[in-house]
Amino acid sequence: MGDKRPRSFYILAAFFIAYVLFLYGPMFAIYILSFQGPDGGLTFPMNGVSLTWFGKVFSGAGIVDIGAAFKRSLKLGLVVMVLTVLLSVAAGMAFRRSFRGASILFYTAIASLIMPSIITSLGIALEFRLFDDFLIQHGANGGLGAWAKDWTTAMGLFTSGLGAHLTWTLPFGLLIMFAIFNRFDGRLEEAARDLGATPWQTFRHVVLPIILPSVVGIGLFGFTLSWDELARSSQAIGSVNTLPLELQGLTTTVTKPDIYALGTLTSAVSFLVIAIALAVILILQARQRRHGSDAGQGMM
Repeated sequence: MGDKRPRSFYILAAFFIAYVLFLYGPMFAIYILSFQGPDGGLTFPMNGVSLTWFGKVFSGAGIVDIGAAFKRSLKLGLVVMVLTVLLSVAAGMAFRRSFRGASILFYTAIASLIMPSIITSLGIALEFRLFDDFLIQHGANGGLGAWAKDWTTAMGLFTSGLGAHLTWTLPFGLLIMFAIFNRFDGRLEEAARDLGATPWQTFRHVVLPIILPSVVGIGLFGFTLSWDELARSSQAIGSVNTLPLELQGLTTTVTKPDIYALGTLTSAVSFLVIAIALAVILILQARQRRHGSDAGQGMM
């Protein structure tokens, strides 16, 4: 207990502190600078303290329609979250049994993790452009008439944009579900079936309560990855911009701290979603422990 720490400990501690400051220092600098006064700039020292720049963000003064971009990103993130959860759970249940082509399907599903994001975005955009060209050129001959003649594009927030984001979120959801089901005790399902439960009842009352904390985590992954996604949105989002794309455009034109206030608000949304997800997971885990304790006492 009384031994002195070696010199290597202090060297490594200093290196770790420097790493943390390098990693999170710019983020905290943005948070602080977003609270500057009306005459504040983009660098230190701060010129007063106020909420002026947050008011300008909400009013849209001096920058693009951030409110619309915020709503688009929020809607897209929620849809991506729901689809990621549903598809991941369904795939996790399906892969519990071997079937022909399972390995090929698995590696195809997670291949987008190793593909450069911009390449994925360009590929999706090209696919939709080819579809648009084909529809415009041959739609009239197929009986679509004036509708095909006036066609512009199928690219949009909930078509190509949604697909691009799912190529990023689904592999994470699949890997989480595979890990969960690899250590799932199948005897619990057998016991439920022995008691007369149907497959749906077994899933609803036995499987789902056990995997629910992990399902919440998958939803958290789905929303936050979609909320912050930039590269996969850049070419495949269509004629509208998500909030990250608007932020990227503003970094080259905005010369006032309203861009910092916007960054603070977007980070606050991410932290809020993470806090809600963690709170739900803790509540579910506490509920499972309580039910397990009650079941044990009942057996005694």
